Amino acid sequence: MPYLLPGFFCDRVIRERDRRNGEGTATRPLKYEGQDFVVLRQQCLAQKCLFEDRVFPASVQSLGSHELSQKTKTKAITWKRPKEICENPRFIIGGANRTDICQGDLGDCWFLAAIACLTLNKRLLFRVIPHDQNFTENYAGIFHFQFWRYGDWVDVVIDDCLPTYNNELVFTKSNHHNEFWSALLEKAYAKLHGSYEALKGGNTTEAMEDFTGGVTEFFEIKDAPRDMYKIMKKAIERGSLMGCSIDDGTNMTYGTSPSGLNMRDLIERMVRNMNNSLLRDSDLIPEGCSDDRPTRTIVPVQYETRMACGLVKGHAYSVTGLDEALYKGEKVKLVRLRNPWGQVEWNGSWSDSWKDWSFVEKNEKARLHHQVMEDGEFWMSYDDFIYHFTKLEICNLTADALESDKLQTWTVSVNEGRWVRGCSAGGCRNFPDTFWTNPQYRLKLLEEDDDPEDSEVICSFLVALMQKNRRKDRKLGANLFTIGFAIYEVPKEVQKWSSPAMHGNKQHLQKDFFLYNASKARSKTYINMREVSERFRLPPSEYVIVPSTYEPHQEGEFILRVFSEKRNLSEEVENTISVDRPVKKKKTKPIIFVSDRAHSNKELVVDQESEEGKDKTSPDKQAKSPQSEPGNADQESEEQQQFKNIFRQIAGEDMEICADELKNILNRVVNKREWLKLCEKQVGGGGSVSSYLKAAPHSSPYLPDKDLKTQGFTLESCRSMIALMDTDGSGRLNLQEFHHLWKKIKAWQKIFKHYDTDQSGTINSYEMRNAVNDAGFHLNSQLYDIITMRYADRSMNIDFDSFICCFLRLEGMFRAFNAFDKDGDGIIKLNVLEWLQLTMYA
Repeated sequence: MPYLLPGFFCDRVIRERDRRNGEGTATRPLKYEGQDFVVLRQQCLAQKCLFEDRVFPASVQSLGSHELSQKTKTKAITWKRPKEICENPRFIIGGANRTDICQGDLGDCWFLAAIACLTLNKRLLFRVIPHDQNFTENYAGIFHFQFWRYGDWVDVVIDDCLPTYNNELVFTKSNHHNEFWSALLEKAYAKLHGSYEALKGGNTTEAMEDFTGGVTEFFEIKDAPRDMYKIMKKAIERGSLMGCSIDDGTNMTYGTSPSGLNMRDLIERMVRNMNNSLLRDSDLIPEGCSDDRPTRTIVPVQYETRMACGLVKGHAYSVTGLDEALYKGEKVKLVRLRNPWGQVEWNGSWSDSWKDWSFVEKNEKARLHHQVMEDGEFWMSYDDFIYHFTKLEICNLTADALESDKLQTWTVSVNEGRWVRGCSAGGCRNFPDTFWTNPQYRLKLLEEDDDPEDSEVICSFLVALMQKNRRKDRKLGANLFTIGFAIYEVPKEVQKWSSPAMHGNKQHLQKDFFLYNASKARSKTYINMREVSERFRLPPSEYVIVPSTYEPHQEGEFILRVFSEKRNLSEEVENTISVDRPVKKKKTKPIIFVSDRAHSNKELVVDQESEEGKDKTSPDKQAKSPQSEPGNADQESEEQQQFKNIFRQIAGEDMEICADELKNILNRVVNKREWLKLCEKQVGGGGSVSSYLKAAPHSSPYLPDKDLKTQGFTLESCRSMIALMDTDGSGRLNLQEFHHLWKKIKAWQKIFKHYDTDQSGTINSYEMRNAVNDAGFHLNSQLYDIITMRYADRSMNIDFDSFICCFLRLEGMFRAFNAFDKDGDGIIKLNVLEWLQLTMYA
């Protein structure tokens, strides 16, 4: 039998348990696809064989399912290990640096540019590329790399078979023919996304976040906030990575592919513009490279035009520092930049060779480490910086990614969520009927910023919304959704229901709230990017963040992260899972498992209504001891007697009904006219039943409401009802059990009619959340999603049959759980037999 995955919800439960146990952190990464590098390598060494990865095999399917699988060239691709490509293969030669990264035939320069940036921070680089990997000691054809993946660090294992053509690597390669770390890193990243083809087209910051676990902010410098310098300075203090660039007028910037061009068009265009470049080839020869081969680089050199001031258009610079210096008695704000080439520097004010350095005090020059050296690093004034540069990107790092404990760090909260069609995929504010159903996340800002220069009582924070797995699912037709979010202040009267720790029941803000309240902040735009991030400043209070797609009914997973300067609390608006029950005396009664008579006398405590607490007795004994309320003894006795007579008419002398009989009676009693016919038939017309029905109170539990538009209950639904209401394992219902079932159906029928406003016999699945809550079941968002997927039809409607089945299942599952949860801690322990009995007979 082939191995099958456990299923989405099973996998999610396991992942959440792993997180609670500390799995998924940088020090304890998850094993991607369950592959353990240490175990697999040891097995291969013991068996004296080379590792072959069956999860990501050396075949066409790993290349891709569309373009790459159809190209003539790929049909001639041969997968080879480094030792088959060259003699003396090396993993890393002389340290990993940007000249080790040369783009091949795959349009993933965005990913390669991120690797180049990563090489500037060795600590981060060697988290992604673990040590003790080589082609000599303990070599077994197996390597591993670590990436941040939607809130978790994962360890990805690969074999070292690489795609080649004419004995040359097809994709990423090193400037050194026998160096392979960059090619193997690319393969691991391709495995994480499902194929090499999935890496085509992207943004450098996407890969930077996968390498660091940080969150990136984009700034158009011409539209930068007034406190941009302060933002940059705090970013440096937190160890954030910063890059900036100058648009070249062709929308071509470092690390991105030009839109509408394939690789051949790009090369031809670069050749045509060769003469436009003011850079010499010698400017790009990496240090220590002495061979005569042409230097290959990921930087599209012919698009990077050097200006008279020494800066290069279409090129990315790293921001490495900010400071202030005294110049002629005035403080000047400075920015320190680095050209990744290691040369070609700014030649204006505050550059290495600037003539006015003589007017700067010696101690200031020493503090700024001023020296005349062509090393690619230089100072420039902040005014010149915002004049020349057009874009700034800040990759904010979490505490575990920083090099020093002395650095200030963000307070980070991470929440996972899901948009489910018909339940929580409500679309943006333009769709008021469903917007309120989107997942909601409470954010409690507790402490104001420490900024003596700012008199406002303000909390600074960053919200980042990232959609999950869209690149990996591209082969299935998935594209990036257009996403965004809005932030609302929670009304004071609602805030009081939240405890200081924000645990317990919190109200999901309803439709009316969003109709009459404006947002306090929101993302600037809805955009089809993997992540949308925005920086905000709001006073201390409690807020709710509503992430959404632009259009409703679009299904997908997402992760919402909040980075704040000071302490905050953030979590999804969810109920504590519970059920409302009448306060009744607890009784002890046996629960009999049909498939295990050895356990038939297992004593469990159940909390049920009085009818459930009684032993099943013969019909005659039941008639002699009716449960009546004070003052209504005659009426209660007559009602019960009539109900019993009608039940006997269908059930027969054994007074028990099977699923077919239950279907027959239910499909008659939910209709008032059918019920009257049944009653008249029971007494032969007229007589006491007619008199009783006329005199019966409108709220009688035995009298149906007005006709309900329904197709009735299916046989499978009735089987489920018997399984969930059967307390003696007979597979049938007696009068007592049916009586309890009918009272439940009557109560739930009223809720159904309340939400069936158009009397269509269905309710909209988006209203199911409120209907479930009205019935006394308090669930979280994950369970509401499951209910919609399980019971709604393709039009996102829920009919009466499905509605009742859902409530009965909730009732039965809560009852069973509470029976096993003797100490009330919300945890039960079952063996496989008990588990299967409870789930199969349900």
